[in-house]
Amino acid sequence: MIPIASGVRVWIATGHTDMRRGMNSLALQVQEGLRRDPHGGDLYVFRGKSGKLIKILWHDGLGMSLYAKRLERGRFIWPQARDGAVVITPAQLSYMLEGIDWRNPIHSFRPQAAG
Repeated sequence: MIPIASGVRVWIATGHTDMRRGMNSLALQVQEGLRRDPHGGDLYVFRGKSGKLIKILWHDGLGMSLYAKRLERGRFIWPQARDGAVVITPAQLSYMLEGIDWRNPIHSFRPQAAG
């Protein structure tokens, strides 16, 4: 798991990304396409066209890391916007990584009474 410090923002790059791209070309996409600093400590999440694979780009102050996750079943939920980026919380990213709809997570069980 990525240790996300407080104050770090998670950016979803809307649309789909060529998943053959590595950390250098994704960092360039962050810099030129999203107009953000890829070395600033925020996380940038990219999704492939099929929706089953995401890559997360993160600079921890020492170096750049690239994480990938592929779902065996289902697809990652993605914003409808075509260009730009959407900010989500670290908790929403955790839901996304588990294959849960991060926009509106639903509790599977909620207690009705204490006793």
